[in-house]
Amino acid sequence: MIDILAITSPIFMIIAIGYFAVYRNIVPQSITRGMGAFVMNFALPCLLIRALAQRDLTEVIEPVYLLAYGGGSLLVFAFGYLYALKVAGKGQANATLQGLGMSMCNSGFVGYPVASQVFGPTAEIALALCVIIENLVMMPLVLVLGDSSQNNGQTRMQVLGKAFLNLGRNPIIIGIMIGLVISLSGITLPMPIFKVVDMLASASGPVALFVIGGGLVGLKLKGLRADMARIVSAKLVLHPIAVFVLVYLLPGFDPTLRIACVAFACSPMLSIYPIFGQRYGHEGLCAASLMMATSLSFITISTALWLLDTTSVFGPLP
Repeated sequence: MIDILAITSPIFMIIAIGYFAVYRNIVPQSITRGMGAFVMNFALPCLLIRALAQRDLTEVIEPVYLLAYGGGSLLVFAFGYLYALKVAGKGQANATLQGLGMSMCNSGFVGYPVASQVFGPTAEIALALCVIIENLVMMPLVLVLGDSSQNNGQTRMQVLGKAFLNLGRNPIIIGIMIGLVISLSGITLPMPIFKVVDMLASASGPVALFVIGGGLVGLKLKGLRADMARIVSAKLVLHPIAVFVLVYLLPGFDPTLRIACVAFACSPMLSIYPIFGQRYGHEGLCAASLMMATSLSFITISTALWLLDTTSVFGPLP
């Protein structure tokens, strides 16, 4: 367990430093928003370009990984959505947000920095696969269900078409496409260009963690306690278990990727979760859930990695 804490504690120390820096106004929170934009628009796309461009496509696309991560995420989303809608009696927008909070990870800002410490370069492949599921499957699903609840006159197909159109402008998706084109074409990037990509990619992990910490300042732990507890517990416990079961049951693939798939599922929900909440009128619940999940994820991620290493169910950690 000490070895696991040696890996995970620096990650959350950087989050704590980001929180302290913004809390003490050493770094204004508006600056951290700019740093977050840098990560989303430059560092993470470059990370994905670097991960994909240096490998043959057969090394990158792992259908079983996509099926396990995507299947686990969809199952948990369906549980959260239907429970909130049918059992808890919530509206469609609220139910959609609960399903989203339970099933969509902060793979870029928390999952990757943790995984990179454990798995090295393999973490970049795992990140690319997670991003494919999150941006091409989960995000359109959430937008269709959430936006169609607003009664703005658009059909679900119109909402879906608009969602995919917006995804085409997403820098992360553009980064994936550029990386895939380079991989398929066999082009070798000129060294000066590769160096720029590499330097920007290397900045993604620590800057993202600092931004996560700064973003927690000012969030209030308010809202319905039962809803918050359900969202956080499902995200940090149910989602990793669902992905683990599918990884275990589906035909074997690279053991390191199997562990990485579960590790990414242990991450808290995406950092823009409160923005979705604001979009649908439930920002208080989403902000409180994000703060609680991010705080508790240190315990759940460390415990999950320790269990995977101790049991060696997929083999020892690298």
